Amino acid sequence: MPQITYVEYDGTVHDVASPAGISLMEAAAMHKVPRIEGDRGGFCACGTCHCYLDPADAPRLPAMHDLERATLDFAHDVNDRSRLACQIPVTAAMDGMIVRLPARQY
Repeated sequence: MPQITYVEYDGTVHDVASPAGISLMEAAAMHKVPRIEGDRGGFCACGTCHCYLDPADAPRLPAMHDLERATLDFAHDVNDRSRLACQIPVTAAMDGMIVRLPARQY
């Protein structure tokens, strides 16, 4: 199982072993990682699973689609590293990836 590291805004680290095929949001929820709310259950409808990913990880990720880009308008502190965790399925290629979480979701 790929190992994903979630880092809260205050530096608290959560190392998670996640099965491939579920989203980064679902993996965080499964392991009770705080700061990923996922209020709408992964339907790209609210922006409460906003996270920051390293641009160097882009080859490991699906491209951002227009709906995800539009939904990020509802998130706080969006920048060029922002993604929605509900829209990123975990793959074996993500082993060792770091997901940083914002100070707040909404």
